[in-house]
Amino acid sequence: MSGRTCLTIVLAAGEGTRMRSALPKVLHKVAGQSLLAHVLAAAPKGAGAALAVVIGPDHGAVADEVRRLHPDAAIFVQHERLGTAHAVLAAREAIARGADDLLVVFGDTPLISAATFARLRAPLESGATLAVLGFRAADPTGYGRLLVESGRLVAVREHADASPQERAIKLSNAGVIAFDGSRALQVIEKIGNANAKGEYYLPDAVTIIRQSGLEAVVIETSEDEVRGINTKAQLAEAEEVMQARLRKAALDAGVTMVAPDTVYLSADTTFGRDVTIEPFVVIGPGVSIADGAVIHSFSHIVESSIGKKASIGPYARLRPKTSVGEGAKIGNFVETKAVTLEAGAKVNHLTYIGDAHIGAAANIGAGTITCNYDGFGKHQTTIGAGAFVGSNSSLVAPVKIGRGAYIGSGSVITRDVPDDALAVERSQQTNRESGAARYREMKTRAKTPEGK
Repeated sequence: MSGRTCLTIVLAAGEGTRMRSALPKVLHKVAGQSLLAHVLAAAPKGAGAALAVVIGPDHGAVADEVRRLHPDAAIFVQHERLGTAHAVLAAREAIARGADDLLVVFGDTPLISAATFARLRAPLESGATLAVLGFRAADPTGYGRLLVESGRLVAVREHADASPQERAIKLSNAGVIAFDGSRALQVIEKIGNANAKGEYYLPDAVTIIRQSGLEAVVIETSEDEVRGINTKAQLAEAEEVMQARLRKAALDAGVTMVAPDTVYLSADTTFGRDVTIEPFVVIGPGVSIADGAVIHSFSHIVESSIGKKASIGPYARLRPKTSVGEGAKIGNFVETKAVTLEAGAKVNHLTYIGDAHIGAAANIGAGTITCNYDGFGKHQTTIGAGAFVGSNSSLVAPVKIGRGAYIGSGSVITRDVPDDALAVERSQQTNRESGAARYREMKTRAKTPEGK
C-alpha cells in the first residue's frame, strides 16, 4: 500500500447468543483456530500497521486470545452494545492517534483474506474517503443493499427500509469498511441513532460522506469470504469452505490425498514434498509433515512434527509434543504423547508411549506401555539407540534402557538397564511386592500437605 499506515479495528464484542454456547462467539474454531485468530491473521501487518480489538465486558478469554496472538494489539471494551459505530468509538483513543487508513472488520468472518483487505484499502490511496465491501448474495433477504450510481456508492439501505425495487438488488453490504484515516473520527462521531433500535450504525457513514461531497465506493468479493458466524450451522458451513480451501492448497503444493474430502486439515498445517495422506485422517493444530512421509488412514495428529519418510498409522494417535524422526514408524493403534522418536525407531502396534525419548533404530514391541504417571507426577523413560523392547512390557518411569539392551517379552522394568544388557520378566512375587510398596508410598504422600 505504498507505505500507507493502517489501523485495523476488529469488532469482537458480540455475545453470540444464537451459538447456544458459554464460549464467546469469536473463540469458536474453524480449521483448528478461533474465528478471531483467522481475522487477525488476515489483518494488515508490517511497518505502520496497528491493531485494536473491541471486546465485550467479562470477555477475558477473548482478551487472552488477542494477547496470545498479538501482544502488541490494543484492547478496548464496549460496555454497552449500542451498534457498530458505537463499538468503533470504543477504540476512539487508537483512532485519534492517526493513521492513513482505518479498516473496520468483524471478528466472526474467518474466511476473509488479506488480499481482500488490501483491495478495500486501495481506493483510499486514490482519493476516496470510504470503501465498503460488498457481495452478490444468492438470497439477499435481511442484508443491507448497496445503492450505486455511476460506479459510486450513494447509500446503504437496510432491508426493512428498502423499496421493492431496492430489494431486488443483490449487491449486499458485508459490513467491512475502510475509511480515510484523516476524516474517519469526525465522520463516525456524526452518526446518529434515529432508528427503531436507537443504535448507531456504521453504514450511516456513507450518507454523511455523500452529503459532504466526498467519495464512497464499493469493492466486491465472494459471498463465501464474508460469511458471518452466528449459529453452529453457519460454523459448520464455514468449516466446510475452509477445509475445501486447505485441501486444494495442499493438493496444489504436491500433497497426495487419496480421498481429499475425508481429510481434515488445520490452518497452520505445513507439508514437505511428496507427502501422502490416506483417507479419514485428522490433522489438528501445530503439525508439520516433512518430505516423503506417509500418514495412513484413521490417524489423528496434534502438535507434532513428522520427519522425512516417516510412516504413521493406520489408527495412530499422536498427541502434543510428539516428534518423529526420519524413517521412523508409528503403527496401528499406537498412542504417543511428549515423545521423541529418533531416526528409524519403530513403535509398530498396540502401544502407549508417553514422556519418552526413543533412540535411533530402537524397536518397541506390541503391547508395551511406558508407565509415566505415578498418581502425582509424570516421569521420563529413555530408551537407547538400537534397544529392543519385547511385547507386553511395562516400563515404569523414571527408567533408562541402555543402548542395544534387550527387554524380554512380558517384562516389568522398574530399574535402569545398562547398555547391551538383557532384562527378563520379573517374578510375580517381586511384582506384587513392588506394587504394594508403590501403593504404600502413594498413600503416605497423599496424607502430607504437598500431597493434598
